[in-house]
Amino acid sequence: MQSFPPQGKPQVDEIEAVPVRDRAGRRRRAPAAEGAARSADFITALARGLQVLRCFQAGSGALGNLELARLTGLPKATLSRITYTLTELGYLRYDRDSGRYAPGHGVLALGLGLLSGLEVRQLAKPAMQSLAQQTGGALALGTCDGDAMAYVEAIHGSSALYLRLPVGCRVSMDSAMGRAYVALLPPAARRDLLQRLGPLAPMPDVVDRCVADLAATGCCFSFGEWQSGINAAAAPFESATGEGIFVISCGGPATLLSEAILRDEVAPVLQRTAQALSRPAA
Repeated sequence: MQSFPPQGKPQVDEIEAVPVRDRAGRRRRAPAAEGAARSADFITALARGLQVLRCFQAGSGALGNLELARLTGLPKATLSRITYTLTELGYLRYDRDSGRYAPGHGVLALGLGLLSGLEVRQLAKPAMQSLAQQTGGALALGTCDGDAMAYVEAIHGSSALYLRLPVGCRVSMDSAMGRAYVALLPPAARRDLLQRLGPLAPMPDVVDRCVADLAATGCCFSFGEWQSGINAAAAPFESATGEGIFVISCGGPATLLSEAILRDEVAPVLQRTAQALSRPAA
């Protein structure tokens, strides 16, 4: 792989937080897909409890019952019973002074259980660390979480590069990672997802371009579109571990990772990494 430019300290305006529309708790979430909700095996009460827990995301802070009712669309009386139950079970903590709730330690245990048991995360980490060191960029491994992509691993190649995107962060489907996931889906599944995403979906011309890029290079790209001054490339794959579809991405300020570098040098490495992770076991 060719050498990369020196890892100079990025300008402040090049490194920003997640776009406003991706911040936690700013859009009412449906409790479940319509098909699942129609099944006789579907437990509505459980779905509502999980819907409440999903309101607590990075940056949301503590939330009261009124805010939770607004975010979920659930009746206040129902919401009160759910938050009481989740608090009793240790999945929420209640602050009597503020009257607000925050995630409890039970949620942390669930998340750690997922991460520690995610085999693809361990398999991808060495390649991610290597590419992060070579590029100075931010490497991430993520998967689709309803209407966004959730990071299950994140590695920063430079101490000066801080995108505020840790493990557990959710980024929009219009990011390079989200575009790559969308592009990998079969046409019918892609149409269903885009319809469900509504205004959060990438524009049709962007989707067409990403499908073409994926066919030609094995990657999809974002050049200052998801965040001003930030470029990224991402390669999707269906994990050989049977854990689903994942996307590995490399991004950073345009001053560090130009379009030419991402297309000519980073994308081939991402493609090879994705192929290795999706290769059937011998």
